[in-house]
Formats: sequence, C-alpha cells, structure tokens
Amino acid sequence: MGAPTHFMCGDASLAVFDSGQGVPVLFQHGLGGDKAQVAQTFPSGGAERRVTVECRGHGASSLGDIRPFSLRMFAEDVLAAATERGFDRFVAGGISMGAALALHLAQHNPHRVTALVLVRPAWTFTAAPANLEPVRAVAALLRSYSISEAKERFAGSEIGMRMCADAPDNFASLLGYFDRPNAAAFASVLADIAAGGPDVTQAAVAALTVPTLVIGNEQDAIHPLACARTLAETIPGASFVEVTPKAADKTRHFAEVQGAIASFLATKTIRSLFSS
Repeated sequence: MGAPTHFMCGDASLAVFDSGQGVPVLFQHGLGGDKAQVAQTFPSGGAERRVTVECRGHGASSLGDIRPFSLRMFAEDVLAAATERGFDRFVAGGISMGAALALHLAQHNPHRVTALVLVRPAWTFTAAPANLEPVRAVAALLRSYSISEAKERFAGSEIGMRMCADAPDNFASLLGYFDRPNAAAFASVLADIAAGGPDVTQAAVAALTVPTLVIGNEQDAIHPLACARTLAETIPGASFVEVTPKAADKTRHFAEVQGAIASFLATKTIRSLFSS
C-alpha cells in the first residue's frame, strides 16, 4: 500500500494509508492490528479509494498522552482523517474493533456515512462484552508482571487453556499481544478498549438507513457469530454473509471475505450514492 502519511490528532501522530481511486472507503483494522491486517481482508483492484488510519498505539502511530483510550477517540481520529482528505461522505467499515468504529461513525455522523461494512464484529450495543474477557485478562497480566512471565501465566491460566483448546486461532492472536514491541505500553489500549463499547444504542442502530454488509463466521470466541447475526438482524435491510472460519481455512476465509466486500461495493446502490 506504500508509505503512510502522518497527521496529528492532538499530540498523537497517526499513520494513514491511502490507495486507489473512486468511492472513498474508510476501512479500519482490529484491536492490535494494522495496515497488514486490512490488506488481508480488503479486496484489491476495485474502484475504491481505501483509507486506513492506524489507531493510536497501532502500527506506525504513536500512543499520545490522552487517557483513557476509547472507541469514540479512535472513531474521531478516523473522522478527522476523512475530513482532512475532503471526504464529505464515505463508506465506513472494518474488522472487529474497526467494525465498532464504523458503527459508531454511522450513528453519530449519519450525514457522512453512506454505507457500512462490518467484518467479524466483537461488539453489539454494550460495553465490556463477555467475549472480550480474554483480552482484559491479557491486559491485566501485562500490567502486573514482566512480559515473559505475563505470557507464561496467561498460557497456563484457566482462560488461556480454554482458549487454546476451543479457539486456537484466537489463542494465537492473544499470545501475539505479548510479542508486540510496545507490549507493556499497549496494555492500556487493550484494557481500555476491551472494557469500553461503541457508544451506540440498539434503537439508533435499528434506525440506520444505510446499505450494510455484515460478515461473520463460526469457530471464533472473540468475534462470536451471534454478534454478526444480531447486528444484521437489527440494521434494516442489512446483508449477512457467513464465511469459512479463519480457524478452519485461512486462505478460503480471506478469499470469501474479500469476495463479499467486493460484491457489496460494486452494487449499483453503492455506486449511485457517489454519482451525484
């Protein structure tokens, strides 16, 4: 995707990746992810201009000094990047945390968001969902022990062993939090985001009128299929696509996700939103 540009939001320097031309799509990574995660998920070669902001503490973006971290903060950073690029309207989307940011933007900036792409959502309408308890456990250990001891304690904990047995793909991602270069400092991001919520209400989400694609899959304890189904059933007219679990076949998973997104963005409905 090339080198990022950087812009300042408060005292945080944020990396922004901007590629392609056409329909503007603000597409965000998940918690702990970055531009590489988005590149795996988002289809290439389409008629879209895809912009990804690496959230505070992720990728090449700095943490800044504002605390606590929140989905609202990250969403406002994304909106600032859209405004800086002159996007009056755009498609909002993302993976996991990125899906929550998109949903927040749709409720709080309805005049800006024209469509939604929600991939493997981890939140619906409430803060600190039970499915994110493993992330909170990782954060607590990183705040209490050296990184190596924290990783060992998590792997041997009840929650760690359960994740290893029941959701090995999620378990591998959770272990990856301990291997980050900024793992100790990133614990605050993990703790705050996993304890927070997207600041949306079920009633407001049920009143959305934008075209929406929701993608989910089985075999994912952090991103339960029930979350995706709930959002798809709540947002009027939303399209729901169930894909092969990443835990079962990564290559097929990403191909199916990319195909679903490409088909959605290529519809006449989406194109017509930007034709005027």
